[in-house]
Amino acid sequence: MAASAAPEHRLTGAPVVYAGIATRGAALAIDAALSQGLFVIGAALLGLVASLVGGLHTGWVSAILLTGGWGATMTVYFVGFWAVTGQTPGMRLMHVRVVARDGRPPSLARGLVRLVGLILSIIPLFAGFLPVLVDDRRRSLADMLAGTVVLYADREMPAARVAPQPAAGDSALAAIDDMSSQPG
Repeated sequence: MAASAAPEHRLTGAPVVYAGIATRGAALAIDAALSQGLFVIGAALLGLVASLVGGLHTGWVSAILLTGGWGATMTVYFVGFWAVTGQTPGMRLMHVRVVARDGRPPSLARGLVRLVGLILSIIPLFAGFLPVLVDDRRRSLADMLAGTVVLYADREMPAARVAPQPAAGDSALAAIDDMSSQPG
């Protein structure tokens, strides 16, 4: 009796274009390490310069300057990379990119909204990332607020998935739509 051939297993569907939670989490961890490293190096250099010229003697002034410097570093790092290239270094390493509804990198305003959403996603024990597990476009809270999606960089997003920009006569609320009206 002849043995039957083992069935050949192949992927039959189109590859998923939206980045999942593990890839996004790894990219965020890489970016957190890089941005914190940049801040620490910058703060150390400024501290060295301050010690050479007399330094800051009051503790609260140093704390305020460090907090402001940290906020500025994080904002410039994340929003700058998102708006210019659509990828932070961590996202590039993980082969993902963030795009707005027109398929291009988000604007500075969308990047700022996305950063606020990222902070709000992290505060409640990273619960803002849980929608990635159930949303059909794998969007987190930050993506829903900013009207963006995170895609694998080596795959093209189907044209039907990208919503057209609102017409000039549409209201301001339509301009910041969270893409929830798009087909799944």
